[in-house]
Amino acid sequence: MSAIQRILVVGATGAQGGSVARHLLRAGSCKVRCLTRRPRSIAAQEIAGLGAELVEGDLSDPASLRAALRDCEGAFGVTNYWEHFEREFEHGRNLVDALAACGIQHAVISTLPHAKQLTGGRLSVPHLDTKGRIEEYARGAKLPATYVHVAFYYENYLAHFPPRRQPDGTYVFGFPQGNTPLAAVAAEDIGGVVAAIFAETFWYRDKVVGVVGEDLRCDEYAEVMHRVLGRPFAYRYVAHDAFAALGFPGARDLADMFEFNRQYVPNRRVDLAKSRELYPQIRSFEHWLRSHTPAFERAMAA
Repeated sequence: MSAIQRILVVGATGAQGGSVARHLLRAGSCKVRCLTRRPRSIAAQEIAGLGAELVEGDLSDPASLRAALRDCEGAFGVTNYWEHFEREFEHGRNLVDALAACGIQHAVISTLPHAKQLTGGRLSVPHLDTKGRIEEYARGAKLPATYVHVAFYYENYLAHFPPRRQPDGTYVFGFPQGNTPLAAVAAEDIGGVVAAIFAETFWYRDKVVGVVGEDLRCDEYAEVMHRVLGRPFAYRYVAHDAFAALGFPGARDLADMFEFNRQYVPNRRVDLAKSRELYPQIRSFEHWLRSHTPAFERAMAA
């Protein structure tokens, strides 16, 4: 990372950006500048306390992006579909334009597969497709970049899909993934892979790197839960249409995401191997669960 003296991290108070900022600060190989809309927030102040420089700015404000990038040779960027929805592409375009204008040496951008394009229009998954479009835009701009495709977070079992106790005492979770392996990763480990990419920018320019800590079938995740917590767990397949009809915001988007995984992503073993090569400390689901057992217990009881 000798040529990169300062890296701007966009989204440093979120899961991905926060992980990247912490790993870069821990490595100590460069200065870390963090873009945030709320520099006085608790999350921003925690990052500052670790040694990051905070700058106020917004992905909807191109001038603030250009100012934040001044004197930066590298940048990590992630956009947030679930907060901004249709505006996410505008934010990604603004970021790419600012990176190109400032002559960045290397950027790592968090994107995802373009499901609508890859399925010939059969499936439309907005939170995947928008990031896919951002990647296409960046490639069209000839940006010197690496694109990371981050897997399903282990933390989703805490926030969105906690196993629920059934009358027979079994704890069950379910969604439309079926028997296809579901790649997943600890959000806290994403930065370990990204920091390694910045350390070897030459090898990863214009490449896609999948960030994966585990690639198991859902029933295998249930087996790990049983092994760690000593209770019966089970995965139950929920049909695509039934899941899409559940009515919560984003239900159809998520149903289509799982359907895309089930039908078009048979496994991510290559991504798993590359993530382990780049960041050997990346955690398996079992390792993560053993260190997050109290939080997992609370999620199941909520």
